[in-house]
Amino acid sequence: MMRCPNCNSKDIGKIGSHQFYCWGCFIELTVNGEKMSVYQVEEDGTLSSLDDLFFPEEEMPEVHAN
Repeated sequence: MMRCPNCNSKDIGKIGSHQFYCWGCFIELTVNGEKMSVYQVEEDGTLSSLDDLFFPEEEMPEVHAN
């Protein structure tokens, strides 16, 4: 089961083939193979990357999405 890297919630919804949304803290997650990217959804609907806040470049998390 996937957990949000921000709030540790398991309340994650699938919104696309590789895209997920956390209902706990309202961020969007994109999973590509073993790499996860985290985005803040802005008021106008655009996405701003939060990867630099969550994952140092050397330490990308392993993801096991079901």
